[in-house]
Amino acid sequence: MAHQGFSVDRINTGEAHSARVYDYILGGKDHYDVDRDAGDLMCQEWPALPVHMRANRQFMHRAARYLAREQGIRQFLDIGTGLPTAPNLHEVAQEVAPDARIVYVDNDPIVLNHADTLLTSSAQGRTAYVDADMRDPDAIINSPEFQRLLDLREPVGLMIIGILHFILPPDDHRLVQRLLEPLPVGSFLAMTIGTADFAPEEVGRVAAEYGRRGMQMQLRTRAEAEEFFAGMDVVEPGLTQVHHWQPEEGQEVVDDRDIAMYGAVARKIRA
Repeated sequence: MAHQGFSVDRINTGEAHSARVYDYILGGKDHYDVDRDAGDLMCQEWPALPVHMRANRQFMHRAARYLAREQGIRQFLDIGTGLPTAPNLHEVAQEVAPDARIVYVDNDPIVLNHADTLLTSSAQGRTAYVDADMRDPDAIINSPEFQRLLDLREPVGLMIIGILHFILPPDDHRLVQRLLEPLPVGSFLAMTIGTADFAPEEVGRVAAEYGRRGMQMQLRTRAEAEEFFAGMDVVEPGLTQVHHWQPEEGQEVVDDRDIAMYGAVARKIRA
């Protein structure tokens, strides 16, 4: 299992970590004082931050249901999984398709320590966890978990949710394409992309605070976000703020100025 060899020494409790700040703001339990301090300050700079983070998570749920229900996707590769927050991707996908298989990928030792939560698959399906970084896509693709669980003769749902804003140019496009490269035609990319288009001052202050704590961010315009889906067949309604992507009945109603994330789902149409 990927969580073998875990060492608590890998956890840096002296600096805030993006996954733990995210966990704290969403009401989780796996964070430290430094993460709480960072989260509180960021929420002072932009009080809508919790709303924004919930909307990003809800996009993932809707995209996974869409891929499983409408497109028949039965295997998923989730990059930058983050700390387990119910419902997790496998719970959403397996509610639709109990035989769905999910490979989770993250390089945070705290996420690794909680990997058992992500491995509670349905009896018909399977899950696995890979301790790897998106910046090293070959480590992901060559991992035993990727090789064992994903049948590359069948389409895969590649999920890159809430992480791309921590991937800086010029590597960003290359890394996304490298992860797509081995996936067969008919696979899908579901991705969210941070932006300051709708609340530039507030979101800019949050990004600056992340940067001061050693977590550099790259916020992208709509045109820059669209470039990641070039050459793919983008599902309706196209690239949009995440809360506008195929909204469901009863979904939280929010102001556009409170959402700093674009999202889209697109099909790979050529090798």
